[in-house]
Amino acid sequence: GVNPSLAALGVSYKMQGMNPKIRKFNGSVQDIMERDINAALGDRLFRLLVIKALDIDSLSDMKVASLSGGEMQRLSIVLCLGTPARVYLIDEPSAGLDCEQRIIAAKVMKRWVVNHLGRTAFIVEHDFVMAAAMADKVVVYEGKPGVDCVARSPCSVGDGFNRFLKNLNVTFRRDPINFRPRINKKGSRKDRLQKKAGEYYLFDDDDDEDDDDL
Repeated sequence: GVNPSLAALGVSYKMQGMNPKIRKFNGSVQDIMERDINAALGDRLFRLLVIKALDIDSLSDMKVASLSGGEMQRLSIVLCLGTPARVYLIDEPSAGLDCEQRIIAAKVMKRWVVNHLGRTAFIVEHDFVMAAAMADKVVVYEGKPGVDCVARSPCSVGDGFNRFLKNLNVTFRRDPINFRPRINKKGSRKDRLQKKAGEYYLFDDDDDEDDDDL
């Protein structure tokens, strides 16, 4: 038989790269939103929590083909979130976004999909800023690159980050002001203390010493 599409399975999918069908669209940002997510545009909360938060109104009159990578990423996220689904599969939403935009996008996706819709979101992400801002559970993949791989059971964000960083023998801490992850200098006091405590990713750290950073 024919394999059903993701949409038929109730999945709204944002692919890793820029969707060529979106890039080739001959019209404005407003035009493509009216074509693909017109029902969502009439939802006051969607406009407030998603469109306004991602500053899409400022792009509404621009041609889709003229958008920068970051602008296209924000539009792709909006189109994905505006599509009714049971599961939202979003691949690397941080690509093209600066640090502040990544945190905003993470909060938007979690607030809309999980808190408002009560649905599930699977986010494939390599950026620690975005992962730390939105994850409830983490799946850590371990193995030899290009040889074999094992997906571990979903675990808490802290346990997942610690397991991943322990494999790399690297310690991170999150800046208490801007929440950006910062790498501790190998062998520094912070690095030694965190490894001793088994805290390879320290989520809250008020003791900020720049000379221990990379």
